Parts: sequence; C-alpha cells; structure tokens
Amino acid sequence: MLLTVFLAIVFCAAITILLISAVAFVQDKRFFSSAPKEAQALIKPRNTELFYGARTMGWVMMILSALTILGVGVISIWDGFKSDFTFWQFFLRFVSIFTIYKAYDMIFFDWFLLCRFRFFSITSPKRSPRSAAGSMDSTSKASC
Repeated sequence: MLLTVFLAIVFCAAITILLISAVAFVQDKRFFSSAPKEAQALIKPRNTELFYGARTMGWVMMILSALTILGVGVISIWDGFKSDFTFWQFFLRFVSIFTIYKAYDMIFFDWFLLCRFRFFSITSPKRSPRSAAGSMDSTSKASC
C-alpha cells in the first residue's frame, strides 16, 4: 500500500509538470483544441519564446513527464506480478492511484491554480473573457 501511495504522488507530480510545461513553456495552440470556443478565442499564438530555449525545455519536460507516467504504470504492474496480486488487488491499486490523482486535480488544479492563483491568466495574454464571448450569463461564470 505504501508503494501505491508513493506512485500516486509521483503520478500527480508528473501530471503537474506536464501541465506547466505545456502551458508556460511550449505555449502551442494545439494543446487547447478541446477547450471551449470562448477560451480558444482568448489564446493568441506566440511567435517568440519567453526566454531562449523555453520551448525546447518545455518539450523535454513533457517527454520526461510522459515517461514518468508510463513508469508509474509499469512499476505498478511489475510489483503486482512480483507480489502475486489478484485481479481485485490490481483493481484496488489503480483505483487508489486515480482517486488520489482526482482529489489532487480538484484541489490543486481546479481550486488553487484556476481560482486562487489565476495561473492561466498569468501565462495567457491579458484579455477579458467578456470581450471574446460577448455577454455571459450567470450559469457560465466560474464560481471560484
């Protein structure tokens, strides 16, 4: 169980590095293709890097974090086979990892980065969502 908690923490750290590298360093509009049209209208393509080598550093960070995520899965499965896990023990291990990640996602990404720290407004151009989306009704406003 201790290994499962450790792997969940490593998984959360890798996802965080992946997000930060994509948003802050690479800054490619393709990463936001699943965002709503109003949010996509706010994204301006950047032709210049934040500093020399920022995009390269971002891509390296993204590759390393993707390999770390795959490594979490490989170590989880390898240790399970080594310990003669049953199907339900494997199931419980992966449900635990993803539940810890989901709690981390809701607390850190959604509440802290989006609502309190305003991470994306720092790394994105300074434009108001109302200017791109027109008038927004009360149901579409985020309640942070």
